[in-house]
Amino acid sequence: MRKRLFNSLLSYSKSLHFPPRNPQLNRIIFQFISTSSPANLDGLIDPDDPFPLQNNPRVEPVSAQDFAFLSSDSGTSTKQKVNARKFSLDAVLIANTILSDNGELWYRTQIFLRQFRGSINEKLVVEVLNLVKMKPDLAVKFFIWAGKQSGYSHTVNVINSLLDLLESGNDDPIPEKFLLEIRDDDEVILKKLLNLLIGKYCKNGLWNMALEELGRLKDFGYKPSRVTYCALVQVFLQADRLDTAHLVYGEMSDAGFRMDGYTLRCYAYSLCRTGQWREALALIEKEEFKVDTALYTKMISGLCEASLFEEAMDFLNRMRADSCVPDVVTYRVLLCGCLNKGQLDMCKIILNIMIAEGCYPSLGIFNSLVHAYCRSGDYSFAYKLLKKMVKCGCQPGHVAYNKLISSICGNEELPSSDVLELAENAYSKMLADGVVLNKINVSNFSRCLCSVRKFEKACKIIHEMMRKGFIPDTSTYSKVIAHLCNASKVENAFLLFEEMKKNGVVPDVRTYTILIDSFCKVGLIEQARNWFDEMVKGGCAPNVVTYTALIHAYLKARKVSKADELFEMMLSKGCIPNVVTYTALIDGHCKAGQIEKACQIFARMQTNAEIPDVDLYFKEVDNEAKTPNVYTYGALVDGLCKVYKVKEAHELLEGMSASGCKPNRVVFGALIDGFCKAGKLDEAQEVFSEMLEHGYDPNTFIYSSLMNRLFKDKRMDLALKVLFKMLENSCTPDVIIYTEMIDGLCKSGKTDEAYKLMLMMEEKGCYPNVVTYTAMIDGFGKAGKIDKGLELLEQMGSKGCAPDS
Repeated sequence: MRKRLFNSLLSYSKSLHFPPRNPQLNRIIFQFISTSSPANLDGLIDPDDPFPLQNNPRVEPVSAQDFAFLSSDSGTSTKQKVNARKFSLDAVLIANTILSDNGELWYRTQIFLRQFRGSINEKLVVEVLNLVKMKPDLAVKFFIWAGKQSGYSHTVNVINSLLDLLESGNDDPIPEKFLLEIRDDDEVILKKLLNLLIGKYCKNGLWNMALEELGRLKDFGYKPSRVTYCALVQVFLQADRLDTAHLVYGEMSDAGFRMDGYTLRCYAYSLCRTGQWREALALIEKEEFKVDTALYTKMISGLCEASLFEEAMDFLNRMRADSCVPDVVTYRVLLCGCLNKGQLDMCKIILNIMIAEGCYPSLGIFNSLVHAYCRSGDYSFAYKLLKKMVKCGCQPGHVAYNKLISSICGNEELPSSDVLELAENAYSKMLADGVVLNKINVSNFSRCLCSVRKFEKACKIIHEMMRKGFIPDTSTYSKVIAHLCNASKVENAFLLFEEMKKNGVVPDVRTYTILIDSFCKVGLIEQARNWFDEMVKGGCAPNVVTYTALIHAYLKARKVSKADELFEMMLSKGCIPNVVTYTALIDGHCKAGQIEKACQIFARMQTNAEIPDVDLYFKEVDNEAKTPNVYTYGALVDGLCKVYKVKEAHELLEGMSASGCKPNRVVFGALIDGFCKAGKLDEAQEVFSEMLEHGYDPNTFIYSSLMNRLFKDKRMDLALKVLFKMLENSCTPDVIIYTEMIDGLCKSGKTDEAYKLMLMMEEKGCYPNVVTYTAMIDGFGKAGKIDKGLELLEQMGSKGCAPDS
């Protein structure tokens, strides 16, 4: 059987007009190993077939309760009956009689069945086959008997019911004896049955079993039908076995069959998908198929998958030449194909063409386009898409607006002003359309607005969203409050916090901590303490960050007793201090002028030795919290330098490196500043060099420290070199540095150089203030250049800088 199948299929392959194939494929192409996909394959339909597969309802499987096999009155277990539920009385009577047959008394069963000859129909036969499925041999006998009855012939539904029964839910082929029995009675029915069986396997993606049955069909001397060939072609195309599909198509063509439209479209698509679009056109010509829009659309889809975008665009011209007008489906397929392959420039061209021709993308496609252009960073075109959506009668919704705003504002890096303007414009349109931001975007958008000092607008976002039905929660309020606090707009944050409580949203520990920390940093300690007491009274337990922020503020304000009182309260509540707390204690005591106590806390962190003055802070402590980090070292280095103990600070830096804690730029900067203020420029330069070796570039603070020392030492030439080095390293000096430099030059009698520096300062975008003008005018005056001084005074007024008294 298999040999005949090989010979039949392979003989035709020699006459095909497709590219040569691997000879080894011919030896493995029909190995009947179950490796095919279980996926369903739709469209296996021949509109001209006398036994169409469409509209073929499955007979609902019955449960065990639907046919309970009962013993006969005599008590023998070989005779069984079925339950009448869900089935007609005739079907139950026939099934009970058949099931009572032991296979040797079929003539008696036929005598009983005579009374039903006039009522045999499709429904009755299907019901009986379902009821007797446990005895396939008797089911086949009944099937044959029913087919002989006058006025009745087997339908596709009946044959499919028999196939379901004979397959028995396993992967084994239908036993040959049943097929022989059916053939001996009616060869035409067997041919139909085998063709339907092949189609069924193809529809379920079981191409190997389909080939087995094809071989068996030929062994019985039958020829496959057109629909069977189409089914086989489709199943191999779906399985990406294009060469095998070629072979089947060759035999089909030899048999005088042409493919139906659906199969041809699938075939052409598969060829285009592998770049064989010329072969696809040749196939269509050979089949004498009248090309239509659907066929061209399918081929364009394949070309897009093959990344042949120029060819896909060329097929649009072919369509028009063949009087096939591209429709909305064609353009959507082409647009999505380019979009899926990231061809965004091509998408713009296609979008303009299709809109001009009145073919509009769907809402889903528009959303995908917005997403793609946002992901590529083309926010401008993504925004234009919102306008195009309206033009196409497709209102932008929650997805499009939020995607655009999220892409612009959701990155760690803040957007440029022009890109943020796009987000603001989109937000305005969003409000007009009644669409709301999601919770994440409320926070991200507020952060970006705060970054450009649009604080009022940032605060209004929650109000505007609430009017559109948005219900803010604690997290939303907390994030917006945090952004306002980070921008030092504590007043706005306070008002938003009060509004939050009025709206019934309960602040959590994060909200309170943000406010307490922010108000402490601007010196509003009493208000911070009021919120602390409020949260405790309301049952919201402060965490270690809350306590640390308030303790640090008390220490900086030299309210050491209150800080200690709060620290004891923290321990009594079971809140264990961490390294941040100890860093805050060291920094706070340094700023309170208690440098010795700060050093004791640092020493106590590194040893278990008792130090009475600071043991309070170590009653309960996690060992990890006692390990100083870079910020701990930085706080103490800065504190020591502030009281001119630069030698001890330098030793601390060396000990820091020895302990494996790498100094950062802040630590280096504090020590450089300390040496400069102590008049030890050589040591400052040594630390400067060490900082460069660690890979840190100097910042404005470090350059300013060096230049201040150079000014005081009247080493203006060297100070100028530092300034130009600063500019060379793209480190922009501020107005204070420029002013000090101008003042130093003037005092050295170098007014011309000072004036040139003032002009350069403005060119760099740093504008002189009243102190700068005063230093320069004073310099001109002392140099006897009164006219230039008066001229500069007039210029100062014209630039809106009022002279001081």
